[in-house]
Amino acid sequence: MGCLSSSTLGKPMFTPQLYGQLQTQLSQWITPKDKRHLTVFCENVAAILQSESGCLSHWLKYLGHRCCKARSQMERLHYFVHNPNITAETFYIPLLKQFLQAWTGMAMTLTLDTSMLWDEYCLIEVCLAWGGRSFPLAQKVIKHGSASVAFADYCMVLGTAQAVLPPDCQVTLLADRGFEHGELIRWLQNQQWAWAIRAKSDLKITLASGRSASVATLLPKVGQAALYRDVTILGDIQCHLATAHASVAQESWAVITETPPSLQTFDLYGQRFGGIEPHFKDYKSAAFEMTRSKIRDAQALSRLLMLLATATIISISMAIELIAQGRLNSIDWHAQRGLSFLQIGLRYINQLCYLRLPLPPLTSLPRANPPPACASLKKRAAMSTRIEFDTVTVF
Repeated sequence: MGCLSSSTLGKPMFTPQLYGQLQTQLSQWITPKDKRHLTVFCENVAAILQSESGCLSHWLKYLGHRCCKARSQMERLHYFVHNPNITAETFYIPLLKQFLQAWTGMAMTLTLDTSMLWDEYCLIEVCLAWGGRSFPLAQKVIKHGSASVAFADYCMVLGTAQAVLPPDCQVTLLADRGFEHGELIRWLQNQQWAWAIRAKSDLKITLASGRSASVATLLPKVGQAALYRDVTILGDIQCHLATAHASVAQESWAVITETPPSLQTFDLYGQRFGGIEPHFKDYKSAAFEMTRSKIRDAQALSRLLMLLATATIISISMAIELIAQGRLNSIDWHAQRGLSFLQIGLRYINQLCYLRLPLPPLTSLPRANPPPACASLKKRAAMSTRIEFDTVTVF
């Protein structure tokens, strides 16, 4: 690697290995009108992968090849995340389509959810649940003081996610309470997507018998499950309702779905918790610590999150390659996989940088959906626990 001296201050002395290799690989799919944007995009993603941080000031030590002062570097970074020409359509979606190219005709489970940032901004995401975690297909930040959003706030996110899916996929969307919107369900019906949405206790249900009741009055006792077929909600939407109160749970569950209900309905909906919640935690604290960012602008936050999403799928790709080589035990000390694919990929990339080894070619997501990671015997036991009910009633 090159070194810097006062006589050459202001002149780039070398191209950092990770940044250079990312630019070579990403330029195959990302072709912005201004090539300088791709240069800065790759520099920033490389800095995120090495710093493992969504805080711009933490990237500075990985941008030293530009040989300019830290204040100038920060101005460049802020200009980039505030630049309206930096869009997911140009930078993230082409890479994501390449990453998902092997999934043509596959069954895909998507999650729709929101997460609050500083009680001032709301992050809306549609993610693909895979490997016990998830990664974003589409995301948007709005200035909004609540995690509850209207259909008009997230319909564009759904449309973007739909546009990146491979052809002929069988899609199931999972969503939390607060998304039981008639506009959403009708949109899902038009797309012929399956869906399962957790219902609020005050949702009005018209049963097959013609009797109307709120969800709260239909919830079963502890240890019981009640499945209601052919119900009507929100005036004219035909669907089904699955309710249960497992003895190990603190509260009852109520899930509306277009698929005839069974106990498997709860297993399906449970994938949302293992997917989207850890993903939000990766953004906020477990991996990238973006809450330390000083950015307070919805559009700039959306671009920052696009950079983090790019770093995420690159890391997952590197983890897949490492496992394919049979070298997982060089990174993960657990007997079975105990780290998420994101953490495996981040550690592998940093190992390659330390050893000055080349970055393997980015690989697409394999069609198989691996089981979740188990970092402890306690978690493994919890995942293998079989939940049983004393009675299951079908109406």
